[in-house]
Amino acid sequence: MKAYSITRAALYVALGACLGVIAPSAFAQDGSVVGRLSSDAGQVPAGATVTVRNPATGFVRSVQAEANGSYRIPLLPVGTYEMEVSLPGGAASRVGQVTVSLGSATTVNVPLGAVSTLGTVEVRAPQVVSMVDVKSTESATNITREELSRLPVDRDITAVALLAPGAVKGKGSLGGQGISFGGSSVAENTVYINGLNVTDFYNRVGFSSVPFSFYQEFQVKTGGYSVEFGRSTGGVINAVTRSGSNDFKAGAELVFEPRAWQSQARDRYDGSGSRYITASRDDYSRSALNVFASGALVQDRLFFFGMYEARDYRPTSTNDAGTRLNQGKADDPFWGGKLDWRITDNQMFSLFGFSDRNKTLTDVYAYDYERGSTVGERANQIMNTVGGRNWSGTYSWQVNNDLTMKLMYGENKRNRVQSSLMDENCNRVFDNRTASQGVPTALQGDRSCTSSSQLESALDTRKAARADFEWTLGNHLLRFGLDREENTSDYSRAYPGPGGLRYDIYARTPGSSLNGGVVPASGLVARTRRYEVEGAFETINSAYYLEDNWQVTPNLLLNLGLRMEAFDNKGGDGSSYIKIDNMLAPRLGFSWDVRGDGTTKVFGNLGRYFLPVANVINIKQAGGFLDERTWYEFLGYSGAANNVPVLGAQIGPVDNSQGDGSVPDLRAEVNRDMDPVYQDEAILGFQQMINEAWSIGASVTYRRLHNAIDDMNITATGQCGAIDSVWIMGNPGRTNTVWGDTDCDGRNDGWISIDTSKEGWALYDDNGNYVGQRGWVKPKRDYKALELQVDRAWDGKWGFNASYTLAYGRGNAEGPVNSDTDFADAGRTENFDNPWVNYGGYGYLANDRRHQFKFRGSYALTENLSVAATLGVQSGSPITRFGAGNPFDATDFHSYYVCVSNCQATVPSERVFVHSPRGGDGRTPWTYDLDVSVSYKVPIPTDLRLKLAVYNVLNQQRVVTVDQDYEPQDSIGTPNPLFGYGTGFQSPRYAQLTVTWAY
Repeated sequence: MKAYSITRAALYVALGACLGVIAPSAFAQDGSVVGRLSSDAGQVPAGATVTVRNPATGFVRSVQAEANGSYRIPLLPVGTYEMEVSLPGGAASRVGQVTVSLGSATTVNVPLGAVSTLGTVEVRAPQVVSMVDVKSTESATNITREELSRLPVDRDITAVALLAPGAVKGKGSLGGQGISFGGSSVAENTVYINGLNVTDFYNRVGFSSVPFSFYQEFQVKTGGYSVEFGRSTGGVINAVTRSGSNDFKAGAELVFEPRAWQSQARDRYDGSGSRYITASRDDYSRSALNVFASGALVQDRLFFFGMYEARDYRPTSTNDAGTRLNQGKADDPFWGGKLDWRITDNQMFSLFGFSDRNKTLTDVYAYDYERGSTVGERANQIMNTVGGRNWSGTYSWQVNNDLTMKLMYGENKRNRVQSSLMDENCNRVFDNRTASQGVPTALQGDRSCTSSSQLESALDTRKAARADFEWTLGNHLLRFGLDREENTSDYSRAYPGPGGLRYDIYARTPGSSLNGGVVPASGLVARTRRYEVEGAFETINSAYYLEDNWQVTPNLLLNLGLRMEAFDNKGGDGSSYIKIDNMLAPRLGFSWDVRGDGTTKVFGNLGRYFLPVANVINIKQAGGFLDERTWYEFLGYSGAANNVPVLGAQIGPVDNSQGDGSVPDLRAEVNRDMDPVYQDEAILGFQQMINEAWSIGASVTYRRLHNAIDDMNITATGQCGAIDSVWIMGNPGRTNTVWGDTDCDGRNDGWISIDTSKEGWALYDDNGNYVGQRGWVKPKRDYKALELQVDRAWDGKWGFNASYTLAYGRGNAEGPVNSDTDFADAGRTENFDNPWVNYGGYGYLANDRRHQFKFRGSYALTENLSVAATLGVQSGSPITRFGAGNPFDATDFHSYYVCVSNCQATVPSERVFVHSPRGGDGRTPWTYDLDVSVSYKVPIPTDLRLKLAVYNVLNQQRVVTVDQDYEPQDSIGTPNPLFGYGTGFQSPRYAQLTVTWAY
């Protein structure tokens, strides 16, 4: 008989944690092992079997190779496996260790020689590590817990995601968890933990999370992801948590960030030397102690992992004027756990749960900046509660060699509750006058006796279910499935204080027009705003998908997929508000193993991706929403403790055009034939393995966002000309169909279509005569990028990764949120409130960074001592000079026009404006973020490790965002003295000590 043996030619084990350019098709929370058995004779013995075994859990899975030698072992939990090959009647022979990564397929090709008389396979070749995965058409970065333990990476998902090439940190005012992928806004991403979608569906910026040491591995998908994933036009963050094994393990971890290890933030001063931001007294202390245990409740069958973390976070901050000190405390614990029941070798059930509920109590004091001390007793206490309980159950079954299935159901809850002790007595009061208008800097801005911005109570509940299947048919791997989410928001919100009013004080030109009235002789006016919304609002998102991974030849893989999505956003009465069905998202990818040996790869991807409508739209547009604004003469302050403005005569009517508190006829306020927001993307890439350690890669990406769903103020129709103002949710620059006035008698009596590319906004001459209509420009966003990357795999001594991204992000709309003007409600950006807000606004967008360099690496000095560093270098963001009016009419929203003369004229045509292009005022400076760490493993029998990390070692506190309002809103022709001055900065240097003990 002939003897078969594995030759030295090639044994490739793909490591998803290496070069972060690709990630192959696999069930999202598992991995797989794929490959081919081959022989010099050209035939593979019938019945050849490939087996993988996880020695930590006793998990074993075997498959029989196909007639052509190909095999695939799916549904493998992340981890390290021993691999064996056997022939019928012969003993199994060890191939070696195989590392399975999250969402990835590890490729192992096994050449065979001859069969001995005993049928034993002899393994002769050493393993060769390959960082090229020829089964992938996606763009992703895999990062393991082990790699992160070596690096100075801050302990949250956002910091991990920012390691990916091209990822940009979002503007802090839109939410601290915001990340921009591929030129998108921060409200276009999706985050999964163990297959459960934990993205905040209220406005899509935040997400639920767990302690850093609870995670096992992360996968950051930056583009080209398969049809299994949807509801994202940005990126996907996919994470799995730790699990138990047969060995009982326990340990503890202490994370310590004392105030004394932080550099002082800098106060900021304007051109006159006046302090406009007080930050030098801001600091915090943070500590966390977690304990964990894991092991087997039933050997080889039932495993557990549990963690409890005690946390203590104490931030201190001042307001910009330095007149108020806030001292916070948050000490709610985290708990979480995971049970894995291996029912049989081919069936598994996992139950996962955690609570990230966290309550912060903030004591507020009057503050004397010069003396550095509080004044008097506590003035207020603010309570903020976020987070909630989350769980999921997942069942997986490898039915046979060819068919696998996975079922999941879970719930994700997020509370958002804000209140304060002074809510009954203190209104929000803002004085918007400047020093040139007689108000010193110290008395400008927030004059409230409370820093509680709103009374908010919200509970967001997601109920998610999905079913995923894989079926192998010869050279075709068919993947298909469905998923459904029911997202419910129980919500209420109002301003604090008597009457639920917010006051804004302005100085205007005496005698000028305002809100249909006239500014009084004093020129001092106040606007009150009453804002209330309450109700339960539901959105149902569902999808079906089908994908064919077709191995056309041994060297060429085609990925052909189709995803069909549906979104149903409902109003406060339970009826559909925005409902879009049958959204077809085709995806096409290819991977070409150029040399046939797994060392060189060309890959590409074409795809379409749809973005759902956030629940904030249901809440604020489709419920009993009250937004009531009234202008008065301002007579001064009351002098009482709560500092309420004294109001004079009312100026003009009450404006409740955006919501009068009743549930309206929604047909008149939403486009009946709404088109979805979607993005098309094309990626072409290349990877080359230089040797067993080094690899390089390059890719080009093009993205184009089509369409927007946003609110528009309609003041005219094609049928009737000028009409009473109505706000609709629709598609700017496209035809919108609403219930309206068909015969121009002032009553809504039928469906009307408004082509908002050329109509919808009434135009008037200087005498107030209607002269025609104007439409909106269509939203545009394009992203082009070149990514270069080099990777040196960790070998126990050192590892390194570097990337460079050259990117161009242009358009006239950032996406569902607006970083330029801090509009954080997804789908209510101001961009399309009227045609002039976005007119002339095409240019480089807020998240455009022309150049990005990212480096990370670690080096073992000795067996127990290692050092590591990360360095991020990026160019600045574009700066725009926003005006408050336009040369076409008297409206005063943000615009790309600045008034230069005769700005107080009551006749709009007499004002003189100049165009202020997007990004026309240069860019913010380059930033450099260098983080370093030193790790030491104490040489004792138990595993005790110390890690000291220092972040922003250079203590650079450069500007990252600036005030872009050249003219403050409602102040046409009045330059903002703080225009161009920084509003956001790099965080000061700080240090963190982590002590980990395990046995």
